[in-house]
Amino acid sequence: MLIAQVTDTHIKAGGRLAYGRVDSAEKLVRCVEHLNRLSRRPDIVLMTGDLVDAGRPEEYATLRRLIDPLEMPIYVIPGNHDERRAFREAFSDHGYLPSDGEFLHYTLEDYPIRLIGLDTTIPGQPGGDICAERLVWLDARLTEDRERPTVIFMHHPPFLTGLRNMDAINCANGDALGALIERHPQVIRVLCGHVHRPIHLHWHGVTASIAPSPSHSVAYDLSEDAPHDFLLEPPTCEVHYWREDTGLISHLVFIGDYQGPYPFCGGDGRYID
Repeated sequence: MLIAQVTDTHIKAGGRLAYGRVDSAEKLVRCVEHLNRLSRRPDIVLMTGDLVDAGRPEEYATLRRLIDPLEMPIYVIPGNHDERRAFREAFSDHGYLPSDGEFLHYTLEDYPIRLIGLDTTIPGQPGGDICAERLVWLDARLTEDRERPTVIFMHHPPFLTGLRNMDAINCANGDALGALIERHPQVIRVLCGHVHRPIHLHWHGVTASIAPSPSHSVAYDLSEDAPHDFLLEPPTCEVHYWREDTGLISHLVFIGDYQGPYPFCGGDGRYID
């Protein structure tokens, strides 16, 4: 099974540029085209929050127009730039999303691995939370099936990255989430967005990871007084490859056309000088 993770697309409406500089819509078009033409297409796409930039209905209308050409099922969760009511209305045809209730949590049961989408957003706040109510919900879902390998996907990372400006707005109560995950060894991965950089670590017994954005990158700067800057690095997404014998293998995928491919070997199997 192949799972593409696309995150932090920050779509604006009417041709407006994100932060006055980033053509996030054009970058998402390229991302969709790239995923559709991969030699082995992903089976599904997970979009892990900050799908639009200001949570406005017209932005979601633009987003839907841009992602509709994807030739595989799409599953979405909100981020801090999203607005729950407009988000729910924009994806009202996505039957996996709850039609009522405060949070947009859900489980996906129809794939070789179990997938749990977790809503970490706090209305009007840049940071996220995994509060007691959310922990109770997640514990109940994990208790339902202790055998199947399970992936949790969410927007805010529940761990520190060293990027101080982003760490200040990560997911609060992360240690409680980690303790819960330790009690459920079927959880094999926690997938996050929010930070706009590819980051991986071993966390509470599982691999936790952050996918980069196809739109723009947070500047890599681990200094104590790092400014909150962004870069227009090459657009990327991640593709997670599930194999029963090896688990979940993650690939960083650069979006666009590059020189090559060139063969390493000739017809006799020898490397070309």
